Amino acid sequence: MQFRTIYLVGPMGAGKSTIGRILSRELDLPFLDTDQEVEQRCGADIPWIFDMEGEIGFRQRETAVLESLHRAPAQVVATGGGIVVREHNRRLMVSNGFVVFLQASVATQMCRTAKDRRRPLLQRPDREQILKDLYQRRESLYRQIADLVVCTDHGSPHYVIEEIVAAVKS
Repeated sequence: MQFRTIYLVGPMGAGKSTIGRILSRELDLPFLDTDQEVEQRCGADIPWIFDMEGEIGFRQRETAVLESLHRAPAQVVATGGGIVVREHNRRLMVSNGFVVFLQASVATQMCRTAKDRRRPLLQRPDREQILKDLYQRRESLYRQIADLVVCTDHGSPHYVIEEIVAAVKS
């Protein structure tokens, strides 16, 4: 079966990287995490990029990664939570693949990111409010481009994978 690139979008802590790795094995497709790719290309971690270039610099690097995938063979791509803020990024994903919005409640995001110190936007005492604000601003963008919406709050990653595989194969 011939697949298109599968883009996983959604908020921090929705499980994009975890689901992406398992899904890529299930479908025998390469896996790419845009955050890791940005770090590799830059030779620095995301917090450093945010410190030196700000969010704008990071978003430019993120867009460059997406653009490089446009003509690449099909793969599973886990994106950063904010990749949808740029209209150009949304157009690239929609025109080049199947977009899955992995939905997660703020409570789930709080649990899954509680000990994570690598997320620059969450390195403040008002983490819950930041997650609420980000979700409120981005949810409609995730939905706008999604071919499939799957909630990741409950159940195992394998349940989510089954839903995605069924949708992609239909």
